[in-house]
Amino acid sequence: MNREFKNIYFLGIGGIGMSALARYFLHEGYAVAGYDRTATPLTRALEAEGAVVHYDDDPELIPEAMRRAEDTLVVYTPAIPADHREWAWLRERGFQIEKRSQMLGHLAAGKLGMAVAGTHGKTTTSTLAAWLNHAAAKEGSAFLGGISRNFASNLVLGTGRRLVLEADEYDRSFLRLYPDVAVITATDADHLDIYGTPEAMKESFEQFASQIKEGGALILKQGVDLAFDTTHRSLYRYSADQGGDFHAERITLREDGRYRYDIVTPDGRIEDCVLGIPGKVHVENSVAAVAMLWCAAKIEGKELDRRAVAEALLQFEGVKRRMEVYLSTPTQVYIDDYAHHPEELRATIMSLKDIYPGRRLTAIFQPHLYTRTRDFSAEFSEVLSLADKVILLPIYPARELPIEGVCSEMLGAAITTEWELVERDALADHLRDEDTDVVVTFGAGNIDVVCKDVAEVLSNKISK
Repeated sequence: MNREFKNIYFLGIGGIGMSALARYFLHEGYAVAGYDRTATPLTRALEAEGAVVHYDDDPELIPEAMRRAEDTLVVYTPAIPADHREWAWLRERGFQIEKRSQMLGHLAAGKLGMAVAGTHGKTTTSTLAAWLNHAAAKEGSAFLGGISRNFASNLVLGTGRRLVLEADEYDRSFLRLYPDVAVITATDADHLDIYGTPEAMKESFEQFASQIKEGGALILKQGVDLAFDTTHRSLYRYSADQGGDFHAERITLREDGRYRYDIVTPDGRIEDCVLGIPGKVHVENSVAAVAMLWCAAKIEGKELDRRAVAEALLQFEGVKRRMEVYLSTPTQVYIDDYAHHPEELRATIMSLKDIYPGRRLTAIFQPHLYTRTRDFSAEFSEVLSLADKVILLPIYPARELPIEGVCSEMLGAAITTEWELVERDALADHLRDEDTDVVVTFGAGNIDVVCKDVAEVLSNKISK
């Protein structure tokens, strides 16, 4: 920020990343207000913490104290539409307006930046890194893209220079960041409405990697192909069980669905790790998070406390809506997951098949965005066909207008297993008469609104 402000006004204050920034500025003593389209648990929490929030796009609703450009900074999310009335009003009056990613860049100045990028896995990986910093290294702050169950927040404020950031590739936002350590989890094609081609998206990840500070390190998923200049930076590879500088060995599935494994590092290993949450995909995420701590310690001239890391992994409680277990019994299981890209769905479905072998899997999917549904229609249908039964919800449009011919039924037409279309609000009642065993809900839209109702319906079946 190039001048002093007393007030911070947010356009899209209820977004998961924006709300973390709002919480930070509230903590720092600023007056905080903002607009969002609908009230949510996040916006209600912000109001309880002192923010003033409204839900109609009307410049008259901007608080009087924040109508002066000289002492109010505006932060916006790229999801705000171009014809937004408040945004136009603020621009016309000369307010300093910055993207969320620009603000993160300001706050990261002078910190040891630890950024996690990738088309999937970044929220769990960054939350793991933040928890390991806190519990094992006893330091560090973080701005997260999900609600950590350990911290009960998407904001972590701690001592020391370490700052974990979730680096969002949407709208090339992560190009505002210049981290010391970065993880790239995946570069699968996504956001083609922004990038146009997979090649353009890959080039953006390569540019992000090139912005790692001199003396820093890139930790790259094994098998991901990126051009990276190692002249003044280090390159490490990681995986679950596919080798690399950081990887897991002796992976065994426990009866409770969690995994026991060793994490191999360039200078040794951390033995008998047990991650506090289920899913083999999260074993891989934990390896990436440990690699981040190892590199941060190396930059700082410190040693990694291996025993403390192992203890912290066991204590990790995960992220809300990332394989979040609502119900787990011998006859009824219910898990909710944020997955909204074909490869994310594949990772979760295959993890559930490992944890619950031989059991009937019902996958409930709310597609997110018309463009993503159109661009990956074949891939979605292929992955969903891995389930025994598929229930599709109508597409959640988010920031988009409908596209003719693009609908959930187009996925169903190519699904090779049993499927049907159900409205979101009718889902819980519909499941009362379904033959359910293991049920998983997927989506980045508003499917989470009905999770408690679904859990209640499935729980009532246990006693029958």
